[in-house]
Amino acid sequence: MLGKIALAASFALAPAALIGCGPGTPDPKLAQVSAGSMPKNGSWDGVYHSALRGTLHMKTEGNLVNGRWETPVKTEWGQLQGNADGNLLRFDWTEYNKGLVGPNSQKSGKGYFVYVRPEGDNVDDMIKGETGRGIDEVGTEWVAVKMRNVTPHPETIGGSGSGDVGGGEWDKGNVEKGEPEEPAEPTDDKK
Repeated sequence: MLGKIALAASFALAPAALIGCGPGTPDPKLAQVSAGSMPKNGSWDGVYHSALRGTLHMKTEGNLVNGRWETPVKTEWGQLQGNADGNLLRFDWTEYNKGLVGPNSQKSGKGYFVYVRPEGDNVDDMIKGETGRGIDEVGTEWVAVKMRNVTPHPETIGGSGSGDVGGGEWDKGNVEKGEPEEPAEPTDDKK
């Protein structure tokens, strides 16, 4: 009898044991990159252009780097923040879909950039890296050229919440001249 009770108890506990014995949270996919020296007179401050990813404005305060970008078709904008170590920047990012609300209105993850100066004379500095979704920092390539003599203005990109939805400036004042008219009864146009 004791054996049957033990067997019954083991079957009753089996589903609970299976729930807690999963593989757990997967390890994040991290870039296999190391920090190096920043090229002479190189700076993370700047505006970077990518035909695929858009225009990215970045500013630094010490090792902290903040940036914002807008996609080429202007349907999404994003922001990033991270810490620079020489020519390596690891960051967290969030990208927003303009005009959408709800769970599909934004996505986020991690990423990295390596600041690169190609060989040769009179060359443009670049950033090369990737972004990943969630806890991953790899997945989608991002390569951009640093634009010369362009001051970054990340504050001019993006929005601040509900105003991002769009709909024009309907609540910014009356643009018609004269006095407002009283509402009128609808006319019967069926005659």
